[in-house]
This record gives sequence, structure tokens and C-alpha cells, in this order.
Amino acid sequence: QHRDGDCVNTVHGRSTTDLLTGPGTRNASVVHVEFMMIAYPSFMLDAHGLLGLIEEVLALRDRMVTAEIARADDIEAAHASHRDSAANLIHYVELRQHDIRGLQTRLGLLGLSSLGRAEPSVLATLEAVLTALAGLRGDPAPALTAKVGLVDGHRLLDRNAEGLLGVAPRQRSTRIMVTLPSEAADDQTMISNMSARGMDIARINCAHDDRSVWQRMIVLLQRDANNDGRPCRIAMDLGGPKLRTGPLMPGPRVIRVKPKRDSLGRCVTPARICISTSVETSTTVDAEGLIVHVPVADPAWVRRRRRGDIISLIDSRGSHRQWTVVQLDAGSVTAVAQDTAYVTTGLVLDCKTGDTGDTGDTGDEVVVGELPEIKQSHRVQLGDRVILTLSMDPIAPTPVGVDHFIGCSLPAAFDAARVGERVWFDDGKIGGTVESVTAEAIAVIVTDVRPGGAKLAGGKGINFPDTDLRLDALTAQDLDDLPFVARHSEIVELSFVRRPEDIETLQRELVHLHASEIGIVLKIENVAAFENLPELLLTAMRSPIVGVMIARGDLAVEVGFERLAEVQEEIMWACEAAHVPVIWATQVLDTLARTGQPSRAEVTDAAMSERAECVMLNKGPYITEAISTLDSILTRMQTHQDKKRSMLRQLSAWNPSPTR
Repeated sequence: QHRDGDCVNTVHGRSTTDLLTGPGTRNASVVHVEFMMIAYPSFMLDAHGLLGLIEEVLALRDRMVTAEIARADDIEAAHASHRDSAANLIHYVELRQHDIRGLQTRLGLLGLSSLGRAEPSVLATLEAVLTALAGLRGDPAPALTAKVGLVDGHRLLDRNAEGLLGVAPRQRSTRIMVTLPSEAADDQTMISNMSARGMDIARINCAHDDRSVWQRMIVLLQRDANNDGRPCRIAMDLGGPKLRTGPLMPGPRVIRVKPKRDSLGRCVTPARICISTSVETSTTVDAEGLIVHVPVADPAWVRRRRRGDIISLIDSRGSHRQWTVVQLDAGSVTAVAQDTAYVTTGLVLDCKTGDTGDTGDTGDEVVVGELPEIKQSHRVQLGDRVILTLSMDPIAPTPVGVDHFIGCSLPAAFDAARVGERVWFDDGKIGGTVESVTAEAIAVIVTDVRPGGAKLAGGKGINFPDTDLRLDALTAQDLDDLPFVARHSEIVELSFVRRPEDIETLQRELVHLHASEIGIVLKIENVAAFENLPELLLTAMRSPIVGVMIARGDLAVEVGFERLAEVQEEIMWACEAAHVPVIWATQVLDTLARTGQPSRAEVTDAAMSERAECVMLNKGPYITEAISTLDSILTRMQTHQDKKRSMLRQLSAWNPSPTR
């Protein structure tokens, strides 16, 4: 008799107080339903409505059981420790074949689970809802059939994470993996600092360096331990098939010495030059700023230098320049310059002694040693044509508006690419579509590039997200490296996996090497791997120790940056349903690791990564600072978030002050 919007405080002639405390009070669930009828007049949940809900949930359960029976062979093929998890994954995949948003809303209005966090125990969650609905109708509870109980799923995931990633540190449950730079092979202090700051797993990328470098890294890692005494685990990443641009012809051997100037062109910070017999020719940063390294072949010339000496030269442009010596070190001198100079291999440095007050010696000369070749690149603009060639011979870069030829390292691309398919270069900096394909060239019209264009250099990644590249994830080089990897690491990472057959090949090789107990991590970095994820997981679960890495760099390029957020969520949900630990990877705190200063966006990204079982950092000059920051973020966030569930701990920040 009430209209929508009327304020009602009685139900069937009884006050709400009577309903809760008066004689003949029914159970709290029924009272809750009656309140729902008051709060939501249009809902009007009666016995018929409850029966409809039960029938919908029962239908879902029946579909899951049917799917489990249909995939019985795949479940039986899983390792004994993963069979219940394989069944739970199949239940979850079946659940996600249906749009149940309306059902979720109605269950939520009853204060029941909306199935939104059912991943760890899908069938058990569904049966818990059935039990609650039956209780609301006064029916007996249904028989429970789920093998993975409501708490079992979390326990299985924790067990599998510990088996793959090792025991978690005391202060946080999410582990930190760090990619080792090449110089770590000979720097025990670097290894020790990374471990002390919070590195739990060291990653060695087999696409770089060689076995002698890897071996030296491993020796140093084995000498060290985490700050709480746990050994640092070793993960080795197989290189996989390389899809890269070919080389371009190098530029001249020249370096630029450039002081800083103000808006009026006056020198405010002189350029600094380190002259030594070292072969190092890079530009580095020390406490006083940039310093350019210039090699010379005569150590006696270096030893003769004194503070105040004037070094004269004629640079590659014919400009006369002078540098003043300001610092003497063992084997090197540091000079400063007020003017820009271009220094080339073979250029003559002529020293004039400043102490004499005159022109000094004019014959004390030395020749600049071998400088590195300048890496050149194409400058690519919107509408330009990039032509990928089968030949990997070095090619001269071309100016804007002229076809840019560059090699492609993967011959299979010339057989598989089709007109109209997308192509991305250099982590998505340049995008285009295939205009034509021949046996030796793929022409790509550039349709996506930032205003002003972008550089395309040699050795940059190429992605064909629409192309069916029938590639084996394990290359001949990977098979050659695998015995070393199996002997020296706890984890092997499989790059560019696309099909279950890729995993089966790795599993067979590991059995042959008597290393079937090594942890296998599937790197999900392309569209095919994402779309085949349930089948990849079921295949991987035939091994005892399994994990997944969300390789977000290539994955973002492949699926589109606008889809990355939802894709990485879907990967994490499927892995949680399979009780498979996840490694959240690529560009986490990347700006901090490279520059020493994080961006606001990447701090938020790092906070979100706490939902994974492990987070990977890439190398950089400030990697120890990045490890410390990530350790702090993960430690703080784990009290607020667990997978998709918010943790409602007490918030002291909002407590009223005693004086209020």
C-alpha cells in the first residue's frame, strides 16, 4: 500500500524493533530480507524471487561441473599438487563465459557474495551463496561438492608462491625481483647493497652478456644473502626469438664537449673533460655534473700535467679551443672548457704550461685515441614509409620524407605478415600498417608517431600484434643455454610463449636434463599468449612449480596501451583461479631507477603491484634507491590491499585528537 519514497517503519503491522526483539522473531536473514523490501520497494523479494535466484546459481554450478567433466583429461594431466587448482581454473573460465552482472546486483542487495572475489575458490563460493539462499527460504542446505574450500584457495596460492619465489621476507609478502646489470658480474658491493635493500630474487637476462658473465654473477650472489638471512633466488630469462631492427651505418667517431650557458649565451658552468689512458669514452655524471672522457695513448703526457696547464686544440670544425687543467688524479687529469668543441679520433692536444706565465712548451702533444662511433637513426614522421628488409646489412639512415630502409631480424615475418596488419617499433614509439609484402621486404606506412617525429635506430623491438607468427619460443640458442640455466638457477623464464606446444617443449627438455623440479615462469607478452592463457596455464601446471610474468612492455604495445590495465587484471584473475603466482614486471619505478627521482604515476603503479606475488625492477644507476622505495611501498600497501579485497585496518590518520 506504500508508494515509492514513503518512509516506512513497520512491516506487516509490526515495528522494526518488534521484528528484531519481539516474540516470534524469525532468523536475522529473514529480517534482513524484510528490511530489503522496505529499502527497495521495487525489489520486493518474495519466495518466488528467491527461487529464481537459486535456479540461476544452480545453473551456473551445473555448467561448471559439466565443464570440469569435459576437461577431466587436462585435470588428470596436471601435476598431483595442481589438480584441484586446474579444476578451479576451469570453473572460473566457465563462470566468465556468462554475463552475470544482473545476478551480482541482486545477490549484493541481499548482503550475499556477489561472486566478484570468487577466483581462489569458485565452486565453494557459489555453493556458499546457495546455502545462504536456501536458508533465506527455510530450505535445507545443499550438498557441498567443492574440493577447494573457501580458505583453501588462498593457502594453495601461498604454497605455490613460496615454492617458486622462496620464503617471503618478514615485513612483506610480495617479493622483489631485480634484473642484474652487466657490471654486477664483478661488483660484490653492488650485489650486497641490492640484497640489503630488499632484493629477494636476482634475474639474469640471457639475451645479454654470455655464460662467463652469468657465472661470475652467480658466484657473487651465492656469497651473499638477504638482510634477514634468506638466500637470494636466481631466475634466468631465456632470450627467445629476437624480433629487432637491423643495424644502421655508424656515424663519425666524435664527442661533443659543451658548457652550460645562460639565456644571453654566457658560460655559467664550464664543461669538464677527463683525459686519461683508460679506454672509457662515455659521458658520465659525478657530484659536480657531467664529465666527458677523452682517451689518449701516452701515460707520460698525462703524468707531466700540472694544475693551470693550458691544452690547445683545433676541433673538427676548425675552431681553436683551450682547456684548463684543474685537477690531477692517478692516471688522469681533469680540465674545464668555456667553449663548445667537437673532438674526433686522432685530434692533437697541445699543452702549454701555465706556471711559466708565457706560451710554454709547444711540442708537448698527444693524440686523442679511439672514440666510439656515433649511433645513427632514421628520423620518422607521420606518413613516412618504413621498409623492413630481409637483409641485415648496415644501411645508411635517410632524411624525413624519404623511404627508411632497415633490416628485420626475423625471417618468418616476411612469410606471415599481411597487408593491413599493424606494426609497432621501439616499444610503441612508432606505429603503422603493412602496405605491401614481398619475400624480401615489408613496407609499413607510419600512422602513429608523436608530433615532430621519432628516431628509429638499429636493435629496436618490432611488434606484429595482428600477425600469426608461427615461432617456436625456444630458439637454438635457448636450447644451447638451457643446460647452464638448469644447473645454476631455481627459475627459468620462457620468453615469447604463444602456444601450449612451447611449454611442452621446455618441459621435455627439462626432463631430459633431470631438472623437471625447476620453476617455470611463462612470460605473457603478446596477444596470442593472453588469448591462450587458460590453455597455457593448464599445460604449465603439469610441472610442479609454475608462475606467470606479466611482461607489460611488449604486452602494452601488442594489446594497445589503452587496454593494458584491463588485460593485466584479467591475467591476474586467471592466475589467482589457478593458484599460480604472478610477477608484475616492466618499468616499475623505472624513472626512479634511471634518474633518481620517481614520477607520481609510477609510485601509484608500484602501489598497485602489491596484489602480485612478486614485482620486478629493471636495472638503472639508482637501482638500490628503487629497491628501497619499492620495499617501503609494498610493506605499507599490504595492510590496505589483498588481491581485489580492501583490508579495513584501523586508520590512525583520522583519529580525533585528544583536545577535540
